[in-house]
Amino acid sequence: MLLSDFGDRLLLPVLTEASVDDLYHRAFTELLKIQQCKPLPGYVLPPYDQDRLRAEMQLCPDWFLSQLLALDLSEQERRMLEAVFKMLVDSALAQTQVNVHRDYHSRNLMLDQQGSIGVLDFQDAVTGPVSYDLVSLLRDCYISWPEKHRRRWVEEYALMAMKAGLIDTQEQRGFRQAFDLMGMQRHIKCVGIFSRLYLRDGKSGYLKDIPRTFNYIQQVCSQYPAFSEFGQWLDKKVVPAMNASGYFDRARISSNCGRLS
Repeated sequence: MLLSDFGDRLLLPVLTEASVDDLYHRAFTELLKIQQCKPLPGYVLPPYDQDRLRAEMQLCPDWFLSQLLALDLSEQERRMLEAVFKMLVDSALAQTQVNVHRDYHSRNLMLDQQGSIGVLDFQDAVTGPVSYDLVSLLRDCYISWPEKHRRRWVEEYALMAMKAGLIDTQEQRGFRQAFDLMGMQRHIKCVGIFSRLYLRDGKSGYLKDIPRTFNYIQQVCSQYPAFSEFGQWLDKKVVPAMNASGYFDRARISSNCGRLS
């Protein structure tokens, strides 16, 4: 086995307004390499299929809504969540399917002494939607950027992916929406995972990341009419429960579609 020494510089602490464009471009280049890798003979990555995508989102009602916030969901609310989950799964499966790292974010990327990107924590890789790892990077649960920057980065990556032959012109035109809906799927999952890490595993440090992650969900709801009912429900029922819970005192959640106060 050959092991590379990546040093001790994670990407997260070195991301600044001055460095982020260059570092993300390097991360895009490395991601494209991963996405274009061919399967090894006799071994194919498991599919990021409907069952897996749906099971991940179910962590939100199971751990975040029902256990962390102690919300009792009605049958109508559960049907609404199922409809949202179906739209997100359908969007994910309609995308070009590539190698997906599954946690391609600033805590799993490193800078070596030559400034190259080192990639950690790849053991859960699957074959799945082309936008998934980009969402992990640009809508990072541990750091956020202005939306205008994110849009520019999404366009930059989509152009790179098209030039690499991963997506065609039509998919490039619809890439922003695919990215946004993939983000909702991931962040619905993540608020459930962070809640489970606290409740089951005693890891309270992840609680501070829930407001940022929840904020991403609200942002997308506010931009797409298909999710307006879901967004209004989050504002009217989930946001008050978050503010009443006492878990998020340092970052009170706003019911005005995605703003933290």
